[in-house]
Amino acid sequence: MRVDFFDFDLPEHFIAKEPLKKRDEAKLLLVPELVNKKVKDLVDVLPDNAVMVFNDTKVIPARLYGICNNRKFEVMLHKNINFDTWLAFIRNSKKLNIGDVIVFTNDFNCKVLSKQGESGVEVQFNLGGGDLFIMLNEIGELPLPPYLKREATKEDEEAYQTIYAKEEGAVAAPTAGLHFTDDLLNKLKNKGIELLFLTLHVGAGTFQPVKVEDTKDHKMHAEFGIITKEVADKINNAKKQNRKIVAVGTTSLRLLESAVDDDGMIHPFEGETDIFITPPYDFKSVDYLMTNFHLPKSTLFMLVSAFAGIDEMKKAYQFAKDNDYRFYSYGDASLLKRKSN
Repeated sequence: MRVDFFDFDLPEHFIAKEPLKKRDEAKLLLVPELVNKKVKDLVDVLPDNAVMVFNDTKVIPARLYGICNNRKFEVMLHKNINFDTWLAFIRNSKKLNIGDVIVFTNDFNCKVLSKQGESGVEVQFNLGGGDLFIMLNEIGELPLPPYLKREATKEDEEAYQTIYAKEEGAVAAPTAGLHFTDDLLNKLKNKGIELLFLTLHVGAGTFQPVKVEDTKDHKMHAEFGIITKEVADKINNAKKQNRKIVAVGTTSLRLLESAVDDDGMIHPFEGETDIFITPPYDFKSVDYLMTNFHLPKSTLFMLVSAFAGIDEMKKAYQFAKDNDYRFYSYGDASLLKRKSN
């Protein structure tokens, strides 16, 4: 399918540049009904016995600034390879040679191991595991989406993290989850809605533009995810009871679709997924998707079009613009109902 088919007009002023002061006061558009709600209204909108599946990944300070051969380099980590090795996007990487060492502090550096084309540069740190994460938290910078065109602030350090973030490893937030507060989660639980958690470490590939003309030629960056047996069993039991499954965010949905079989059952999962979902696609894992509003021609707009219908999503996005919804990571949310095939 042609990428241009997923294009739409989005003036700059619709893109949210700052977070709301109160997370669950964000708007929530019900699709396909095109009804305006707020995120805090989820308690009234969702069925009493629904199951919500969240992504508990935690964003790490993945942007580093260092020096090599008297040149400054910005190193944006995007995929963990092993204990001390990452793939990174490095500006002006053509000026780096294999074996070069980028120095961040007197006792913290990384060596260039290989160049991986569009996947970036493979680098090996002189620290690994927990020690590496400690150092990243000391000198790294929160990797805000590039469209914000600004440095991360203290406010961002809290706002660009879900309140239930637990497993360190993401370099971008699972942004649908940014709308939840402790109060809202408690109200959902008190209503009888079951809250479950998986982990998908969101990579910087989520920001990469689709550069091809046809979707079949686009290659997704792989991301690491985990669904435990306990969580898989709980989702499957809920399905057998005809309870509605709600994926909170496209990251949760992509991992669930990577782990589901033809009968709709979820299997435990631990590994990488590079699943790329475009219309037409037969979803088997969930009934609803809560997600933010995405950019034109993005893989995420392709996914929501596959989930709720292309025509329905184009109408929804026009409705959102007509009603002053805020787009992208710090923007408002939508609750999409899966379109029947």
